[in-house]
Amino acid sequence: MPEPATAQSLIDLNALLDNPVFAGGFGLASLGAAVAFGRKGVLIAAGMIRRRMLVGVEISREDPAYPWILAWLSQPRPQETFLAKRLTRINKLSVSTSTITTPNGPTRADFLLQPGYGSHIIKHKNAYISVSRQKQTTAKMATGEPHETIELTTLYAHRHIFEDVFTEARAIAMQANQGKTAVYSVRSFEWVPLGEPKRKRPLGSVVLDEGVKEGIVADVRDFLTRQNWYDERGIPYRRGYLLYGPPGSGKSSFIQALAGELDYSVSMVNLSEMGVTDDKLAFLLTKLPKRTILLLEDVDAAFVNRRARSADGYNGATVTFSGLLNALDGLSAGEERIAFLTTNHIELLDPALIRPGRVDMMVRVGEATRYQAAQMWDRFYGDVDQDSSGRERFLARLQQLGLFDEEAKDGSAPPRTSTAAIQGLFLFNKNDMEGAINMAEGLIPPKVEQDQ
Repeated sequence: MPEPATAQSLIDLNALLDNPVFAGGFGLASLGAAVAFGRKGVLIAAGMIRRRMLVGVEISREDPAYPWILAWLSQPRPQETFLAKRLTRINKLSVSTSTITTPNGPTRADFLLQPGYGSHIIKHKNAYISVSRQKQTTAKMATGEPHETIELTTLYAHRHIFEDVFTEARAIAMQANQGKTAVYSVRSFEWVPLGEPKRKRPLGSVVLDEGVKEGIVADVRDFLTRQNWYDERGIPYRRGYLLYGPPGSGKSSFIQALAGELDYSVSMVNLSEMGVTDDKLAFLLTKLPKRTILLLEDVDAAFVNRRARSADGYNGATVTFSGLLNALDGLSAGEERIAFLTTNHIELLDPALIRPGRVDMMVRVGEATRYQAAQMWDRFYGDVDQDSSGRERFLARLQQLGLFDEEAKDGSAPPRTSTAAIQGLFLFNKNDMEGAINMAEGLIPPKVEQDQ
């Protein structure tokens, strides 16, 4: 027989269960718990099924493929079936606008519509792909720009479609830049495109002194074929060139044309720019884009800021001499790199900079010579000056003005002119070669005229 207390407890429990209010509440609570557990189970099961049946790939805005995928998503896709037309309709778009301002002309704007933020569905070949473009709540500390991602999701059975998507997206990007040279500049701690890719400049359009251009091009091409030779001998696979001479002599134009000839881009850093410090330069070189020519302009600026790092760690507002040397052959220098350095003041450079391994070839790109003036004349007026008589008169006029002399009669520095000045003269007289001859005196630098 149960104890009296136990019997009483059973009686009380039975009475409680017989109470319709308590029984109803208990039943509802039990039902709610069962639904909650069931819902959780369904979610877990759905998650497991999703992981087993679906596969996704996420592309960050920092990845080079991000703009490729956006351009690929912007391509028109004709769909054959009624269902595909309804499911793959993108109703939310965003616009990417690029502008090009021409000198003394209108601003041209190009608009590209692309999927906006949110979720979309597209069909590629036999696969449906969910596209989710999201703007994150986090942002880059340097620029404040929010992080962005694109996630592509499809059935696991169609997982191989991603390889086709990226191949096609890259092909579209390459086709858009075909015949163009991308130029990158520094923004904060990133390489960013400097406007739209520029049309490739023909190498023949840059006129340097006889043999100069051909010598540099031959050396670069030889370097590009000798990676195994460098590796076998344990030599860092990089090559450095220093172009020096007065402004307007064609240094930057030649580098741009060489990049187009090699199908390379140009990554440009102006060392005289405030904010380009040692640490920043070293970091940027570790993230140098593939197949690019590194262009370090105004390297003499590093010699103005030669002082060592101070006790508080500050090393000045621009690159120091030691920072430049470390960038060229230190731990951050990297491999498979072609670097061009330019300066207008070679007399400021230190011999430590121009030793082999940092600078392997030094070339002076100087004032216009008789050879360059003749080549440029033929490019502008060769079609109308078929007997070259105009060219000879133009060259004779420049000779008369002393623009080809190495030394003036009184022993002083002679007046010299640049190829940029000659090109400016020809552009002013596009259809008038006689006008170019008559205005040749304008090629004398103003400072020289004042000295006379």
